Amino acid sequence: MKSRGLKVVDRGRQRALDHRGARADKSPKVAAEHIYKSGTICEGCGAVYSLKTWRRSGRRTAAALDSGASTGRCPACLQVGEGRAYGRVILRGAWLKEHEDEVRHRIANVEARARHTQPERRVIEIARGKEGLEIMSTSQKLAHRLVREIEKAFGGRSAYRWSDTDGSLTATWAHE
Repeated sequence: MKSRGLKVVDRGRQRALDHRGARADKSPKVAAEHIYKSGTICEGCGAVYSLKTWRRSGRRTAAALDSGASTGRCPACLQVGEGRAYGRVILRGAWLKEHEDEVRHRIANVEARARHTQPERRVIEIARGKEGLEIMSTSQKLAHRLVREIEKAFGGRSAYRWSDTDGSLTATWAHE
């Protein structure tokens, strides 16, 4: 089958090589606002910036502070301080009222697991609203992961809506 002079195999290769509209830097906009030196330690959470990424610190923080490493605030701490969220999760349904403690426990577990490997992914706040529970997160990927894990654990249906303007995600989940 040919289309516009290309074989089916070649069209896939051409799409893979076409980078129109793709950003070279995939880091969040908050990270682009500040320039960090390697070895910078976050004053808020203790994460260490090395190899162009924020990592969990562990024992290195105390040793780095003793050696006179620079300090600053990581993008996640800046986002939490400003209340700027790129992920919004809305959980709905009558079932949720009866099982809210279980759902909150699951959210805490998913966030802890994500934060262990990627300290920039955090839940900013969990609020009870008129629609149900509303969870704000620092990244759209964490919001997606939260809804996906809740759907796997408790069933129900989820829907995702990405914003074209700032790349944020609004994910909704409802138990049937």
